[in-house]
Order: sequence, then structure tokens, then C-alpha cells
Amino acid sequence: MTRKLHAPDAQQLSLFDAPVLVEQVSVEQVLAEQALAASDAAPDAQATSPVTALLHASPASPVSPAPAETPSVSIASVLRPAVFRHPNADREIRLQDHVVGYALKRARRRSIGFIVGAEGLSVNAPKWVGVGDIETALREKAAWILRKLGEQQERQQRLQAAKVDWRDGTSIPFLGETVIVVLDPRTTGAVLNTSAANALLKPQAQAQLDGVPQLTLHIGLPHTATAEQIRDAVQSWLQRQAKRVFEERCQHYTQQLGVRYTRLSLSSAQTRWGSATADGTIRLNWRLIHFAMSTIDYVVAHELAHLREMNHSPKFWDVVRSVVPDYEAARGTLKDKVLPVFD
Repeated sequence: MTRKLHAPDAQQLSLFDAPVLVEQVSVEQVLAEQALAASDAAPDAQATSPVTALLHASPASPVSPAPAETPSVSIASVLRPAVFRHPNADREIRLQDHVVGYALKRARRRSIGFIVGAEGLSVNAPKWVGVGDIETALREKAAWILRKLGEQQERQQRLQAAKVDWRDGTSIPFLGETVIVVLDPRTTGAVLNTSAANALLKPQAQAQLDGVPQLTLHIGLPHTATAEQIRDAVQSWLQRQAKRVFEERCQHYTQQLGVRYTRLSLSSAQTRWGSATADGTIRLNWRLIHFAMSTIDYVVAHELAHLREMNHSPKFWDVVRSVVPDYEAARGTLKDKVLPVFD
């Protein structure tokens, strides 16, 4: 079993947060396992692969009634029976009591590839591989497929819960803290409450009620403003803050790393947090402004480190570690945190 990898462009390296998961299994491996199982099985036994046998094995029936041993926890016992159906599903299979509708695509390739994304399971297989072999491979990867489908379903639920209700009193994350949006016609533009903002920039001056939102963003709009007007005003303010903060952090880390960038710009990419090109251009996703400064610092240092090592080799990670020793924690935050959904 091998994981599918994509080689990066030598002239541009990017930092991704990719929710789509890919696995592939060689057709030769599936056929070999089937042949091995068939040769070892009794004449009246059903041929099955070692992986499948392990997943579906059950203890023999006792001769006399006796207390049953406690079985190990399986993925099927954790997940309630559910239906996972891709919107373009053209085939259906039952995996450990769960119905999975998947989209099958025939392609010129040597392996069977599984892709679990927001829409569900997609399978890419060579034209000459039979459906039986495809479903054998699916059953052997049932635990992985169900786990990833469950994770994607949970992520979609979190995304739905993260959808912003654009109104007076709504909240948004800013530099790792919660900011309350206040519609204030007396305000010109957008103004962050300065006294509370000091607590954000100076943790030692934090308010006594820890965990209670202390920051308020006053937007110069009437209480009759539409959701779109509020969203656009808040987004414009966040982008201005992102440009200011990113420039400050870039200047800080260029001095530490001994590099020089030629241009800094904001991006709105869906799965890319940042990128660096050989000519010194740095692009950073403005949505990073939602994260705490430690996470922003990691992404900034990551991209600037590419100006010394245009790769992801051990030497590159040594460069990153030299200025952000605990960068692994920031990487985990980027992967796990769900950002507010603006639209």
C-alpha cells in the first residue's frame, strides 16, 4: 500500500491544508492476495484476503454456554450504521454495516485509487480491472475508508456550525481571540476597541474574566444594514489588519533568517496558506489573521525559509526550527481548526 504523492514545482513551494485524502492499492497486490487466500483455503471455504479475514473474523461457537469474551473495539462499533453516498455515485457497497455509494471512474493507470473528500468516496481504477477486484480492495480498506468518511462528515458539520450569521453582535476570531461585531453609526469605517485590544497585544494586561470575549469591533453601519454590508465591512477590516501584521512579521523573520523578499501580497486560496517563489515573492492567505500570532509566525517563517531552501528537505525544516522551535504545534492547528464560513 503506497500513498500517492505529488512533486512540488521547483520554482514555487506552497503550504497546504488539504482535506482530501488519497490512498491507492496496486491491482497486482489485490490479485496476489486473492490467489494466496484461495490456495490456502479449504475446498469448501470462501477465498478471502488476510486483511479481510482479520476484519471480519469472529470467535468459534462454544460447546456449552459460557460468558462471551469482550471483543476488541472495531470501527463498525464506533460508528452508527450510516449511509455515505457520493452525489455522483454509480455503484454501492456495504462496508461493515455501512452503505457506501461511490463514484467509479475508469482511467489509464496501474493502481486502484481511493479519494475521500467532502463529497464522499471516489474510486479511480484501470479499465481492465473487474468490479469484483475493485470491491475486494474496498473491503480490505474498509476501516480506513469509513474512518475518513466519518472525519469528513464531522468536518462538514463543523463547517456548517462555523457559518457566520452577519448581524449586530455576531462574533469572529481575530489573532486567536473572539471579537464581537457592533453596529455603530457614530463610527467611521471600522474601529477595534483599543482598551481591550491592548490585552490582545500584551497578554500580561489581559482582563480578569478569562475566556469571556473582551474585544469589540465597531462598524460604521446602521442597524438596518444587510448581512452582505456587514460581511464586506468586516472582511475589508480583517484584510487590512492581515497586511499590516504580515508585513511586521515578515520584517522580523527576514532579519533572523538573513533573507530578503521582494514582494508580499495577500491571497484568498481555499487550501493554500502561503507560497514562496524563487524571485522572492511571498503570498500569504489573509484568513491567517484568524489564528493566534504563533501560528502566523510559523507560516511566515515557513515561506521565508524557502528563500534559503527551495524544498522541504531536512535542511529546510532545520531552518524553520531555528526560528520557530515548536512549529509542529502550529502545523497541527492549521490542520485541525475550522475557520468561520463567511458566505
